[in-house]
Amino acid sequence: MVTDVDAHEIDSSPFEPVAAAFRLAPLIRSCADEAEQQRRLPQRVAEAMALAGLYRIAAPAAVGGGECAPRAQIETIECVSRMDGATGWNLMIGVENMGFLGAALPIEVARPLFADRKLIVSGALNPVGRGAEKEDGFVVSGQWPFGSGCHNAQFFWGQFVVHDGDEPAKGPGGGPVLREALIPASDFEIVDTWHVGGLRGSGSHDVRATEVFVPHERITRMMAGQKLADGPLFRFPLLNRLAYNKVGVSTGIARAAIDHFVAMAEQTARRGSSVPLRERTAAQVAVAEAEAALRSARAFVFETVEEVWEVVSAGGVATAEQQALVHLACSHAATAAIEAVERVHTAAGSVVNFEGNPLERCIRDVRVVPQHIMASAQWMQFAGRTLLAGGTS
Repeated sequence: MVTDVDAHEIDSSPFEPVAAAFRLAPLIRSCADEAEQQRRLPQRVAEAMALAGLYRIAAPAAVGGGECAPRAQIETIECVSRMDGATGWNLMIGVENMGFLGAALPIEVARPLFADRKLIVSGALNPVGRGAEKEDGFVVSGQWPFGSGCHNAQFFWGQFVVHDGDEPAKGPGGGPVLREALIPASDFEIVDTWHVGGLRGSGSHDVRATEVFVPHERITRMMAGQKLADGPLFRFPLLNRLAYNKVGVSTGIARAAIDHFVAMAEQTARRGSSVPLRERTAAQVAVAEAEAALRSARAFVFETVEEVWEVVSAGGVATAEQQALVHLACSHAATAAIEAVERVHTAAGSVVNFEGNPLERCIRDVRVVPQHIMASAQWMQFAGRTLLAGGTS
């Protein structure tokens, strides 16, 4: 007789992360208002995404991750963000943290950690912490902002500057020495700082650690050029990876906004008019322009990301121009998503300014994404400079 465990072990069907995400739609939608009110993701939503394998879609297969191609990662995050932008953002940050962490830790450390199917890792890879090396590890302190999902996480992965006494240690080139510490939830404090408008439900509060000892086995050097796990995903340019998943949040929110607008247009007329919204020229033009902005920007992202994916899958290295085009496409997509939402938001009339209207939340949420440095407008100048230099800078 085949038991449930046996059946699970012999199941060789491929993991379909978008389908897994879609199955969670009723739960995510039903909890979106609660996340907004509590300024954090409900634990039952985070745990459901963890058990569905969504947080580990970018982690190495060798440690129990999905090691999914970039397009599948974007589409999965997009699917969740279409249900709720804050939940999608929370997932995106978790995907990045667990993907990079699983590739940076020694495999003998990562495997038992990732064996927990409920594992969630929050993190902030900015060097605001400080750490002093001891015989068996580092003593780390710091307060990291934007710790999305920290309430749901068993660990926080924070970057710090190595100190020698009171002064920062200097690397071979004279710059600071950077490390990352994996800190268990029992050793960090969540500081209630996330009082915001957009993506309110993402729980992106500060995380504070004070004189926490972290053994060497849980210290990484990812931002200091550490070699990651084998495989094309881990040869994909690091900064490109930190950009492309932001796109899924933007395009998912924009798609939700268009969906909401179409549903409204079927049922309502603008105040003071008996003409149904769907029959108004302004509404027809708005939805057409929103679709054009969203679909063209999304296609540009997939074109550039898949070009780099083909290169690294063949064992090659993406050129500076190819990398610049990924950044250009991602930055442009975050801006185009705002444009798409604004088109339908304006055409819908004053009703969308009331709390509880889904378009009111969409426009707040979508505007946050390009405020993140990896999806910001600064990449336009970088891309233009690279292209004008013949792709060599």
